[in-house]
Order: sequence, then C-alpha cells, then structure tokens
Amino acid sequence: MTTTSFIQAAPAFASGADTPRAFLERCLARMEAREGQVKAFVETAIPAAREAADAATARWAAGRPLSSIDGMPVGVKDVIETKDMPTGMGSPLFTGWRSGRDAASVKALREAGAVILGKTVTTEFAASVPGPTCNPHDLTRTPGGSSSGSAAGVAAGFISAGLGTQVVGSILRPSSFCGVYGFKPSLGGINRLGSHDFMSQSCQGVLAASLGDVWHLVMEVVARAGGDPGWPGVAGPMTLPLAKKPKRLVFLETVGWSKVSADLKAEMERVFVKLSVAGIEIVNRSMAADIATVEEALTRALSVTREVNCWESRWPLNIYAERDASKLSPEMRERQKESEAMTPDQYRAALAQREAIRAAYAKLQSGADACLTLSAVGPAPVGLNSTGDPSFAVPASLLGVPAVSMPLLAEAGLPVGLQVMGFEQCDADLMAIARAVEEIVGQVSA
Repeated sequence: MTTTSFIQAAPAFASGADTPRAFLERCLARMEAREGQVKAFVETAIPAAREAADAATARWAAGRPLSSIDGMPVGVKDVIETKDMPTGMGSPLFTGWRSGRDAASVKALREAGAVILGKTVTTEFAASVPGPTCNPHDLTRTPGGSSSGSAAGVAAGFISAGLGTQVVGSILRPSSFCGVYGFKPSLGGINRLGSHDFMSQSCQGVLAASLGDVWHLVMEVVARAGGDPGWPGVAGPMTLPLAKKPKRLVFLETVGWSKVSADLKAEMERVFVKLSVAGIEIVNRSMAADIATVEEALTRALSVTREVNCWESRWPLNIYAERDASKLSPEMRERQKESEAMTPDQYRAALAQREAIRAAYAKLQSGADACLTLSAVGPAPVGLNSTGDPSFAVPASLLGVPAVSMPLLAEAGLPVGLQVMGFEQCDADLMAIARAVEEIVGQVSA
C-alpha cells in the first residue's frame, strides 16, 4: 500500500531535486486513480491546494520555508471547521453547513504552509455510524472510525497526514486497520477550538505516513495554536525526538486479548523476543500486583467511557432531535434517549470510576517507561456497517494518556498496529520510546 512521507521527502525540496508542487501532483494522481473506490474525501479544494503548493515550492527554492511541513498535503476530518469548505459532521443535518472560519488547528496548519487538500469522511458526529469510506487494502473491509477518511487517505497515498479526533478509538483503530501511523496525544494536547467533538475524553490527533510526519505536524500546530484552553499542549522538540530505548515495558492484555487469534498472538510473542534480545524487560500482570490491578480496572474502560459519553451527548443531541429527528440515525436517536434518562449522580459516579482507573494506571510510571499492547483485535473486519472492535483503543482514551499506533504487525497479509501507551503529558518521551520500538521490531510479518 502506498504511503507518502512528506518529512522524508523534505531534503529533496531543500536541494531542489523535488518540489512540494510535484509531490502534490503525485498525490493527486493517486487520488484520481483510486478515490472513486476508496471515498476518503467528502469535499476537496484542489485548485487552492495547487496554489498553496506553488507558494510552498517558491519558499523552499528561496531557502525560506515557513516550517518543516510547508507544502505537506493534509486532510481535515469533517468535524473540524474550515473557512473554505463545509463541515458536514457526517450528518444530513449539516449538509453544506459552513461556519466561515478555520478551527484553531486548521488555522495553524495554514500558517505553517500546509496544503489543505480537503475534508475527510467521518462517521456521524464522530460516533459509531460509518460513512462510505473503504479500506484501501481491501475495499470490502472497514477503514475503522471515526477518522475513516484520514486513515484511508494516508494509506492510499492521497495525503501525507490527516487530522483526526478520538474519544473511544477513532485514531488508533483506523490507523491499525489501514496500516498507517496514528497518534492520540495527552488530553488537551492539541487545540480543539472549532472542532465538533465536545466530550471530556476527546483529543485531536494525527494519522500519517511516518512517525516523523506525525510529530512534525503536531509540533508545528501546537507552536501556533497551543493545546486546549487550560492545558499546556504537547511539549517537546520541533523535530522527531531521538530514539530512546526503554528499560522496562508493561504488556497490557486488556479485554481485547481474549479476542486475538493464535496467529496474531504468535506475532506479539516475536515482538517480545526482539525487544528482550535488545535488552528491554517485558513485564505483565502475572509479574506485578500493580499491573494486575490496572488490568482489572481496564475491564471497565469501555463501559465507563460509554456512560461518560452518553451523558455528555445530551447536548447537542437534544437540540438536533428537536430540529429534525428524522435526520439522525436510529443509533443516535437511541443515544439521545439514553442520555436524557441518565441522572447527574450517574455521571458523577462514572467520572469517579474514571479517576480511580487513571490513578491506578499512573502508579505504573514509577516502575516502567511505557506500556505495550495491540491497537486492534485483528485486521479490519469485512463489511462497512461497523467501524470495528474498540477494545484495545479505548484504554488510552479513558486514561487521557498519549498513545501511538505503528503498522508493524500483520495477519493474513493485512495490517495490524502495535500500540505504545505513555503517561499523561509525557508525549515526547512516548514518541522517543515508540521510535526505538519501531527500530527494534521492524516489520514482523508481511
């Protein structure tokens, strides 16, 4: 599958051997050939993208690029506002709706010279009802959700990176299914103003062709827009942190492990062997009581997340239902009813459970550098009516910690992500560890 790293191509822009405009045209050629099948975009802005790429080309030629991502082709998930394109949120209620403004992250991307190629498909309100996007590896399979179009667009080589959001598994899972890199930062890591994902666990993140593309885009955005109000935002160097080999990694099974095939478990065993040979200690629930405590706590990750999200969906779903309930999916109408049946005390109880689980996880930091697990229970399942099982993706969302999915595993010739989870507000440390894991593990299977 074609992936296109802008950061890896940047030296050629500086030398004049390549240009951002030529890079964009290669992306557009792939789009012309496959977008009709993949359906990654709900809206494109190709003429404006070419103008932006020409401007970036001139700046690179003059030796004055605006940033390391000046000219990078980027997709924007269609729950994030753009001044020049509609923001439909995957719902017929918002077909053609325009806010007339850029979200904070989109404004930052434009200031950094990124080329906004279009709006990528999302599920309905970034929740569970899929859009039309297909998995580029196998068009009969889901790309995952809710950042469906961003994942598929990167995997098909249409864009180098796409903005995504995650409240349950919407970055890590589609990254795994589509075989791209996905990064969900710590809570508040990237400014979400102008993004229609209002949940307390929501994060804006990036799906991209390489760790370098992920990190450079994140840092260029945060340098211009910061994190969410009241949060420090992702901190670290402007370039991809150097690889830092961890001393100890915790393997978290989560509830997803019981659903994993014998073949994929064997792949993970090979990962453990490679890491152990490199001198990294791998510990699990059978070796330490605090890990066992976290594993037990995380069995409630999905149920607690759903309770929290249900209450937090009360608004705006109640006003959407008043406006025109017939334009909401049956699933969304049911969620609206459930949210209005909840009480504040039920919500407070769910928040208390979440805080207890977070506290248990935080204790692992004193004895480990990061945690290792899968990003999904297996390859993307056949069918486009579901976005797939979120078992492995939801823990990082509930915990509010940074997590990265890397396309280092495979089953039956289809990609599966290896996930590294860090600790809250330690995003740069996580990326350094992920880089080391990638170098050690390499591609385990094809």
